[in-house]
Amino acid sequence: MSPVLSVDGLIIEDRKIILLKRAIYPFKDFWVLPGGKVKYGETVEQAIVREIKEELGIKIRIKRLLGVYSNPSRDPRYHSVSIAYVLKRISGKIKLNFEASQFKYFSLNKLPKKIGFDHRKIINDFKKLTNYEN
Repeated sequence: MSPVLSVDGLIIEDRKIILLKRAIYPFKDFWVLPGGKVKYGETVEQAIVREIKEELGIKIRIKRLLGVYSNPSRDPRYHSVSIAYVLKRISGKIKLNFEASQFKYFSLNKLPKKIGFDHRKIINDFKKLTNYEN
């Protein structure tokens, strides 16, 4: 069986990152980046645009590729490889779907304790890449 391909998005606004509080397994009640699985026949770029639209109801554009995350234990359900992107909101008001109970903007220096998957590592990699400081 091959790994599942997924995407994750980092949306930074006013020096804060949008995280979603998951309403479903795995990592229910943990904060996570928006994202999800790539569908068959879809590019990873199309997948991140679709996932953000589905989960947040907003339109985004991709600013840059952040990295590829492939630790076999990053998702307790299966081996998942995620491609993480830095995104910019273009338009729309945030409206959550069933996967999240709430969203919140967090300072990159004051992240919540309970972050799911390997999303803390992804956020920390973003901070290193951008030389993010207080």
